[in-house]
Amino acid sequence: MHIGMIGGIGPAATVFYYQQLVDGFARRSQALHLTIVNSSAKTLTENLAAGCSQEQAAEFLRVSQQLVGAGADCVVITSMGGHFCLPDFSPLSPLPIIEGPRSVRDHLLQAGISKPGILGTRKVMESALYGQLDELEPVIPLGEELEQANRDYVDMAIAGVATADQRSRLLAAGEKLIREQGAEVVLLGGTDLSIVYDETTNIPFIDTAQVHVDAIIKEALEG
Repeated sequence: MHIGMIGGIGPAATVFYYQQLVDGFARRSQALHLTIVNSSAKTLTENLAAGCSQEQAAEFLRVSQQLVGAGADCVVITSMGGHFCLPDFSPLSPLPIIEGPRSVRDHLLQAGISKPGILGTRKVMESALYGQLDELEPVIPLGEELEQANRDYVDMAIAGVATADQRSRLLAAGEKLIREQGAEVVLLGGTDLSIVYDETTNIPFIDTAQVHVDAIIKEALEG
């Protein structure tokens, strides 16, 4: 399968997806067929904040047509936040979409996790990953802490790096979800959160980008 990937939304997540796909196919001694097209993190975050789903779907359609021209068999959105426009993009997409939120839901159900904490954009947190986790008991930051987590995440995603203060606040938000709100695990509901959460983090977390990558590899090799 020739994988088509919409990158640039943000840059750090694009690098993560690319590296993990390269490594994943190499471990399986399989050839990776991949084309990446570039969209805009700034445009996505503005459309997401304003609820401009049709406008973002049109942008994804524009770059997906480039993937069609390159011979891709599917399209991957390298941003959990970017999936907000799926209701408008899915009917337009010229290629099958390997969806991130759905792969995360399946992973949690298979793992028997019923109470995940969620960090990411405001929309991802408030919608419980666009309704994909409605059958579970998700918990999210409350009040101003939710607003701060959204601001820190969006700024970090656009920049592709985290400041010391952003890192500290996002880690503290995850710890509070676990220690005060009873979450079993912190779900990194923004693909760029891998900038902050790594092997040194002392609370349990699931990287949604990695879950999505694993689903892409599985579908690409079995499809």
